[in-house]
Amino acid sequence: MSQPFDASRSLTAFEQESAIIAVIEMSQSKWLVAAVVPGIERQPLKKLDADQQALLKLLHRWHIEAAQAGHRITRIVVAYEAGRDGFWLARWLRARNIEAYVMHPSSVAVSREHRRAKTDRLDTELLMRALLGWLRGERRHCSMAAIPTVAEEDARRPNRERENLVVEQTRLVNRMKGMLARFGIRGFKLTLQHADKQIATLCTAEGTPLPKNTRAELHRDIARLRVIRKQIGEIEQQRSDRLKRASDDRTHAMARLLARVIGIGVETADMLVNEILARKLRDRRAVARYAGLTGAPDESGRRRREKGLARAGNARVRRGMIQLAWRFLMFQKDSALAQWYQARTQDRRSGTRKTMIVALARKLLVALWRMVTTGEIPQAVALRPAA
Repeated sequence: MSQPFDASRSLTAFEQESAIIAVIEMSQSKWLVAAVVPGIERQPLKKLDADQQALLKLLHRWHIEAAQAGHRITRIVVAYEAGRDGFWLARWLRARNIEAYVMHPSSVAVSREHRRAKTDRLDTELLMRALLGWLRGERRHCSMAAIPTVAEEDARRPNRERENLVVEQTRLVNRMKGMLARFGIRGFKLTLQHADKQIATLCTAEGTPLPKNTRAELHRDIARLRVIRKQIGEIEQQRSDRLKRASDDRTHAMARLLARVIGIGVETADMLVNEILARKLRDRRAVARYAGLTGAPDESGRRRREKGLARAGNARVRRGMIQLAWRFLMFQKDSALAQWYQARTQDRRSGTRKTMIVALARKLLVALWRMVTTGEIPQAVALRPAA
């Protein structure tokens, strides 16, 4: 496609008489494919096994049927909702000269009936209506996701894996603390290097040794915890080596620049770059909207109220930025953004502080985006010396 990509609408002229439009309702084992084929009055609906070759064969068959009906097909468009299968099918189809798009499920309007019928066939009709409106260039029918390359998807894996491992580590530690608390044991540090050896010396509140089965379970949990902590260390070491080695890579240069800001660590910098800052976003509004840090107004007649954050964007970026905003106030007290926050929270009310910290997170994200894209350093922000 020669036109630039716009997630909200298609910028390519749409001629339905020369285009095959297909949508896929995907499940783990079966795909339901619905299409609009020029020259065929019926709208084909075909259930396939989850097989890309069978899908390609079906599209070619519809191409032949349209040609036999006297229509010259110049465009084949396929779309499906983002989900478990990710983006691999879209990349596979695009490599075979078929336009493929991935739709944001939350952007497709559905019926507001309390109980509505929901089947795969009805879902394909809903997706088809949304896709046709998007292809005509009409806004607010649906929104398409930007399809990342394999390298871009792979670059996000270390940070996401580390996040899952940290959650698992916290869950294990809390479970072991709860196990010990049932016997009246508090204050024992399960993260110590030789914690497994010290378990044998623990006594319950009644002065008796820990029961045999409880000790065995604690030993197994500590061994699992040791493996998790080792894997977290390996991920962090590999990332550190990668940032030092790949000096010419654009994303690594962005991460190193962000890590120079006092209060931003390598982990946060790597997450922000791979999740949002390396994407080609149009402007500051698109940056805030992708992070889900924009408001959700509720206006009807005289009613005017805010329902809070839209939460329609990247949850990892949103959580990370709100945490970073609190940390930014500690390490960058003299910066213009911190002074802006302090001036608006002089009443010290918790509601005001919670509202304004989200506004600070949004402003900070936009400032960091400008920093890595244009080199504009936020006003009065302290930086570490360049390595």
